Amino acid sequence: MLKLGILGMSEGNGHPYSWSAIINGDYDEQAMGNCGYEGIPLYLKANRDTLGIEGARVTHVWSQERKISEQIATASLIDNVVDEAEDMIGGVDAVILARDDPENHVAMAKPFLESNVPLFIDKPLSSSIKDLDYFVQQNKAGKFLMSCSSMRYAAESRAVKPVLADLGEIELATVVCKKDWIKYGVHVLEGLFALLDDPKATKVKHLSRADKDIVYVEFETGLLVTFHVFRDIAWSCEISLFGRNGSRRIVYENWYAMFRDNLIEFIRSVQLGKPRLSFTKTENIIRTLIAGRQSLEQNGKTINL
Repeated sequence: MLKLGILGMSEGNGHPYSWSAIINGDYDEQAMGNCGYEGIPLYLKANRDTLGIEGARVTHVWSQERKISEQIATASLIDNVVDEAEDMIGGVDAVILARDDPENHVAMAKPFLESNVPLFIDKPLSSSIKDLDYFVQQNKAGKFLMSCSSMRYAAESRAVKPVLADLGEIELATVVCKKDWIKYGVHVLEGLFALLDDPKATKVKHLSRADKDIVYVEFETGLLVTFHVFRDIAWSCEISLFGRNGSRRIVYENWYAMFRDNLIEFIRSVQLGKPRLSFTKTENIIRTLIAGRQSLEQNGKTINL
């Protein structure tokens, strides 16, 4: 049985609650109902018969406040609350850094990478080239590091993949998502890249402003894509593909299934002794993500990758 540690929380991100319950196979309904994220108890209850991942259990939790850690532990049935994240080292087989504040990822990941603890880092891995280069070097040094958006494992994409060839050569994609480019644009970047077998982006240009991110991306395959990530639209997450022979619109809604399959892949990776997801795929996506921000900061300058 793999013993896992989970690190949280960051604002607006309830993954320490839900991911721990998904792995552990059960949860305290009353405590989970008070987690502050009304969607989590709903999708956990709807999928209760599939909770639990064989061969692993979240046994340790840390957050920036012990009270929050204790709330997560009660809700998700975690046995141990630690006062410092590093206190997990020696007591767990792997760690999930379930925070989506990328500016803090290097500092929080460093003790575990230095101690050779297998590590999963929630999306986005980083939001600066300096931090990304740190993780690139850690990967080159042979450290066990895995990071992605759960949209990589979306059932909605997997249902479409077998019929993609029917669309003919894909010339254009349009992508829509709510919220912001860095924390949520990475979801749809990951979803598109995974759907199309991780093409290489070559040019990125930000066409709008921070609360209405419109980002244009060219790929070495010739594909052109516009990403639309708007803060104030109704919730939406979708990809539309336009080929020479047909088109397809994919709407993403089953986040529970994505989360579960992502966690299964990490646990399988730990059991295997190496990440099943190539770090070069993650690097490709994060460089594209950062280029979108760089273009915005440089008044829409085209960033060549």
